[in-house]
Amino acid sequence: MTIFLTACASNADRIPGAAPRPSNERVEDREAAAPIGTDPMLMYGEKTDAGFHIAGVNTGKMNPEFVRQVVSYATDEKPGTIVVDQRARFLYLIQPGGKAIRYAVGVGPVARAFDGGDAIIARKAAWPRWIPTPEMVARNPAHYGPNKDGVDGGPSNPMGARALYMHKDGRDTYYRVHGTNDPGSIGKAVSAGCIRLLNQDIIDLYNRVKPGARIVVQG
Repeated sequence: MTIFLTACASNADRIPGAAPRPSNERVEDREAAAPIGTDPMLMYGEKTDAGFHIAGVNTGKMNPEFVRQVVSYATDEKPGTIVVDQRARFLYLIQPGGKAIRYAVGVGPVARAFDGGDAIIARKAAWPRWIPTPEMVARNPAHYGPNKDGVDGGPSNPMGARALYMHKDGRDTYYRVHGTNDPGSIGKAVSAGCIRLLNQDIIDLYNRVKPGARIVVQG
């Protein structure tokens, strides 16, 4: 069963003093980020990652604006910073020389509630585990009840192939930048979740971003 995400935080995230779950960073730095500007069919083709199959994206039906690409971007932010433009539905990874790598995103109500601001990418996870909160189970027991003990990382997990965890002032904000098992939600103000990218794009971003990087969310 495919599960669509309505919140990014998990139960373990919300338990004070709970031991953090393993970050699953088993593929970190093993795969160099792919060059930008290659054939979209190569960038978004199907692939196997850590033993999991990632379906390819039909690039023939893809909005050309949504293809990962280098663009001119004037900013005072230093290279390595992430800037999320919620209204335009784009995420920018700042590069030297007035450039940025642009990724298309879907923005859920959890992200929209952030209403601008900045945070730090405290950690990264490959194929993260996800646990619905008690509130989610109580609100929709038929949908979330069967998964109340959690969903292991994999293609059916609503967090997708990677997750970047946003902290502010040393504390978890419960906001995430993550992949998705719903590619049709990219470029939209969606009804669920945080900041989502195509799995191919979140893997690329994950490979480029270092823990401690600044993220700025523009409302």
